[in-house]
This record gives sequence, C-alpha cells and structure tokens, in this order.
Amino acid sequence: MSLQLPTIADLHAARTVLRTHLSPVPLIRSWRLEQELGLSPHRRVWLKDYGWTPVGSFKLMGALNWMAANLERIGDRPVAAHSSGNFASGISFAGARYGKQIIVVMPDTAPKVKFNLTRSFGAEVRTYNIATDHQTGERDRLTRQIADDEQAIQASPYDDPHVIAGNGVGGLEVVDELQRQERTLSHFLCPVSGGGLMAGLALAIADGYPDASIIGVEPAGADDFNRSLAAGERMRLDQPNSICDGLLSYDVGEYNWPILQKHVTAACSVPDEETCRAMRWLYETHGLRTEPSGAIAVAAALTGEASLDGDGDVVLVISGRNVDESAFREWIGVA
Repeated sequence: MSLQLPTIADLHAARTVLRTHLSPVPLIRSWRLEQELGLSPHRRVWLKDYGWTPVGSFKLMGALNWMAANLERIGDRPVAAHSSGNFASGISFAGARYGKQIIVVMPDTAPKVKFNLTRSFGAEVRTYNIATDHQTGERDRLTRQIADDEQAIQASPYDDPHVIAGNGVGGLEVVDELQRQERTLSHFLCPVSGGGLMAGLALAIADGYPDASIIGVEPAGADDFNRSLAAGERMRLDQPNSICDGLLSYDVGEYNWPILQKHVTAACSVPDEETCRAMRWLYETHGLRTEPSGAIAVAAALTGEASLDGDGDVVLVISGRNVDESAFREWIGVA
C-alpha cells in the first residue's frame, strides 16, 4: 500500500488550524551573521526561531495539527507518545488545548526543563533507560503497552502526515515573509533527525523557492540522514550519540523519507564541539540561549560545513531553546 504523503495543500489547511492557537514564528534578520559569514552586502541571513513558541520549540505545530485531525478517533481515550522532550511538551500543549489526556514516554536523561514543561500542561510522564534502549527497545515497547493496556491512541513525534503538515506551516511563514519583502532565497538550513520538521519545511520552501538549496544538518554522531542520502535508502543508526538530545532518532521516518529525498539538496554533519561554539556565538552576539539541537544549523553555517555560495538570502532554523541552565553554561564554557 502506497503512503499518503502530505501535500502543499495540507500545509495550507494546517495553517488554518494552527492560527486558532498560535501566532507566526518570527523570522529575524541577523546582520551580525551576515558579517560573520562574509556575505555580499545584498544578501541577508534570517533566523527562524522556534524558541518563541509556547513550548520553546517547533514541536507543538505538528502536535496541534495531529490532534485536530484525530479528535474523533481519540474521543475519550488517552493519547500516548514517546519523545526526547520537545514533542512531549508539544503534544501536552495540544492535549491541554483540546481537553485530552496525554501520557508521554521520555528518556530518563531528558533535560529537567523538558520534564517540567511537559508536566506543566497536564501530561503524565513515564521514563525509560535511553542508554540501553538500542538493545532493549524499551521506548517503543512502553509506548505500545500504554496503547494496548490503557486503550490509548499513539501519536508519532515525526512519522505522520499530519505532523509533517503542521510543522510545514513554518515554511509557509518563511516564504510569505521573504516574498513580502521581495527577497530571493538561495539556502535553507534546518536540523534533521526523524525528519518531521525538515520534511514539512522542505515542502513549503520547494514550493515557494524551487531553486533554493535545502540542506539538512545533523550531529556527526547521529548522521543517519547523511548516510541515507548517500545510500539512496533509509539507513538506521543503532546507537546515535550527541549532546543534541533532540536529534537522536535511529532513522528517518517512513513518511518523511520520500519528501526529503525529493526536496533536500544536501546534508552535512557537525561535531558537537562546533555546535557548542555556535551556542556560545548566539548567546554572546544575540543573547539567545539555545539547546544544542536548536543551534546546529547555525553551526553548519559558521563552520562552513554547509556551502552558502550563491546570490540569495539564507535562512537558518533554530528549532528549540529548551536546555537546563547548568548544561548550557557547561557547553558554552561559562563556569
């Protein structure tokens, strides 16, 4: 059976859903990055910063659209999902908006800020041992068990057409704003893990700016997407490893892969130490405290891992800002 992949029309429908809950995510020009990257004066660099959302990341966009599309199926049943942390708060926010019970399976090492944020919207959190999950499959087993034993409806954090379409609304916002200012776009850089954000945004960017180079960025220790592009098929990493806790999926989602393969021009991987330097640069230059996953696209630009040769503007996605203070200060080298 062929997959029913989301289309640009699905993104526009999702935007109608999301506008009842959210304001557009800001697209902010960074003059300092333009100077740092040595771009020609007519080119601009923009930051799409999802730290401004109610949950501090992009994840609630797909979660809200998924919830709205599944209300009848959910009924009075709970919703179960696994998440490294940001989808947990996103689906919890969606549950609070629509009056649904949420049970989330999270790794025991997730940042405290992500646990606290998720619980603040009324969700129940259960944990698993992420260090051994690649051997035990505990995360998926616990989520399935909740679905079976408690008659819960499962929500995927990334591998679902409604999630992809909801996340893609941010791409429509980028296109609308750049076209309103009569700007061209040559490069679009976005973190990629399971692919729910990258796939949705790629659909919108490819539709609005078909000549733009769409680049996926991932940690060097969790580069399954880079390997997948090289192999021409989805590749799985048994034990991804990085400080970017939001980018540690084992592989790209089944729904995401065909979209990414069609629209993403290239992928690059960034060592964790370069991500830390980008976190520090954003903090010292713009006062932005980002989580590692959120800073990795900026790291790819600053290090030159992603080539930005061309004539148009550059958009870098900051996917989230949820990081514990102690960890953040350690990573940017502040005692």
